[in-house]
Amino acid sequence: MAIGWGKSYEEQMEEASQRASAKREPRVPIAERVQRQRIESLKLSRSRIEDQLSKAVRPAHREMLMKALQAIEEEAEQIAQTPVAGKDKS
Repeated sequence: MAIGWGKSYEEQMEEASQRASAKREPRVPIAERVQRQRIESLKLSRSRIEDQLSKAVRPAHREMLMKALQAIEEEAEQIAQTPVAGKDKS
């Protein structure tokens, strides 16, 4: 009786492991993950600055925000042009 229970338990564990591994997404290279995170961060920064710009009244503050937007756009363009190491280009 104990042997039968153990075998069933082992089979259940193996099946659970197989289901879990089947659900896992493929691993993304670290460089690509870092690039994606940086792009998301830039998008959030851009959104925040655009919101501040819509409320800014003083010309100096508006100019500073416009420069910040320009810097974000330049960095995003640089990231978009940089190939990700280890990424297959098919």
